[in-house]
Amino acid sequence: MQKFTLHKGLVAPMDRANVDTDAIIPKQFLKSIRKTGFGPNLFDEWRYLDQPGQPGVPESDRKPNPDFVLNQPRYKGASILLARKNFGCGSSREHAPWAIDQYGFRAIIAPSFADIFFNNSFKNGLLPIVLPEATVDMLFNEVHAFPGYELTIDLERQVVIRPQGEEIPFEVIAFRKYCLLNGFDDIGLTLRHADKIKAFEAERLAKMPWLTHTSINA
Repeated sequence: MQKFTLHKGLVAPMDRANVDTDAIIPKQFLKSIRKTGFGPNLFDEWRYLDQPGQPGVPESDRKPNPDFVLNQPRYKGASILLARKNFGCGSSREHAPWAIDQYGFRAIIAPSFADIFFNNSFKNGLLPIVLPEATVDMLFNEVHAFPGYELTIDLERQVVIRPQGEEIPFEVIAFRKYCLLNGFDDIGLTLRHADKIKAFEAERLAKMPWLTHTSINA
């Protein structure tokens, strides 16, 4: 999993409340569990005019919706998504943070998130930041007013830094922060103890050698 330490990026505003996971990545794209290739279909039903979109169709063959925020030239290359309350509600599909991450976003700022989406984001290297609604309103106003609007996110210090230097603090659970700073997903956390696991397996097989044959024949 990619580490998250300090990130500066262009901000794209998703000015809708209650954006659910079916809007983030529609159900027809959930057949694959490879964790790759979902970026082109992020917000598919809003992003393209040729609907319904189907897996495997090249992005070059699609018809973009010019009115959708991510298709507007001023937000091309955005890596921070600014959203409204209850972002990521709906079903628990892990494909939603996969698609957001693979599009190129590293962080999402919103007044609130759905619990499962919030936890899945951390596990996939995506930083969800909760800020007061009034602060989010202010950021929306600034994004709309200033083309090329960028924010800097310092996870170590737990601050969002506005262009003029003002710092906005945010909370993050210490364990989640540790995982992001070090690039540890659940597998990465386990592999920190690889030597102990190998030693345990060797000791277990020495005491119960018949397990080798059992596991091979299973």
